[in-house]
Amino acid sequence: MQRHDHVDVRAVAIMVLLCALWGLQAVLVKVAIAGGLPPVFQAGVRSVVAAGLVTAWIGLRRGGRAAAGLFAADAVLAPGLAIAVLFAGEFLTLFPGLQLTSASRGVLFLYTAPFFTALGTHWLIPAERMGWRQAVGLLIAFGGVAVTLGWQGFGGGTLAGDLLCLAAGALWGATTVVVKANAALSRASAARVLVLQLAGSAPLLLAASAGMGERWDVAAPTGLAWFGLFYQTAVVAFASYLTWFWLILAYPAGRIAAFTFLTPLFGVLAGALVLGEAVPPALLAGLGGVAVGLRLLNGRR
Repeated sequence: MQRHDHVDVRAVAIMVLLCALWGLQAVLVKVAIAGGLPPVFQAGVRSVVAAGLVTAWIGLRRGGRAAAGLFAADAVLAPGLAIAVLFAGEFLTLFPGLQLTSASRGVLFLYTAPFFTALGTHWLIPAERMGWRQAVGLLIAFGGVAVTLGWQGFGGGTLAGDLLCLAAGALWGATTVVVKANAALSRASAARVLVLQLAGSAPLLLAASAGMGERWDVAAPTGLAWFGLFYQTAVVAFASYLTWFWLILAYPAGRIAAFTFLTPLFGVLAGALVLGEAVPPALLAGLGGVAVGLRLLNGRR
């Protein structure tokens, strides 16, 4: 895999596309919940099926031996299962957190993840250390998200909910840092990293769903709910996550992760298009803030 010391135009274009896909996912998760699919159950099923898709894709491209090698008991397995635990923990803190705080506050705390990624890579990966210009860019980009989400106010939250969503952001950031900083994972293929994360997180999520009393009545959900789950599985967990891991392995992880600030803004647009939600007047200012921040962040030191 070719390594890059800066984020080029190709990576920028891919990340913008990924953020658009993830923004739509946020809306389709709501649609699937309303249609009868509980949130943690969705996450568990998504991991199971997407892990199978990755394995089948590798098998078709490289043969059955290569597919079986994704689960080999070598130096990659233990850290791969560690990121699976972090990945599952992200959802198991985010969903309860969103029930205890307002959506805007929850999303804002979740998207502190790029800060945790930037701090982790700064201290653990000398080649990815940031200067003051990159730090200012990160703050400005986050400010763009805060302006957009805060237009209707940040009321209706609780400290417990805020802390749970903050923990979800920290776990998301930690997952990215471990993938890039661990020597074995950083040399592994994106497909192998992804399949270990998905396969390892699936039993944890499904067990948690059962423990939380979520109903698994597969006959009850609507067709639109199943479409939402299909999108999350095939488009997001399989195709987009595979691309995401390739990006953070090939490019500076802290700078790539900062582009995820675009995701909640795309989510606002998707909510307007799919659900008919109001578009906050501050969206344009938020997009401008994110754009300026990313430009500073990805400039040469």
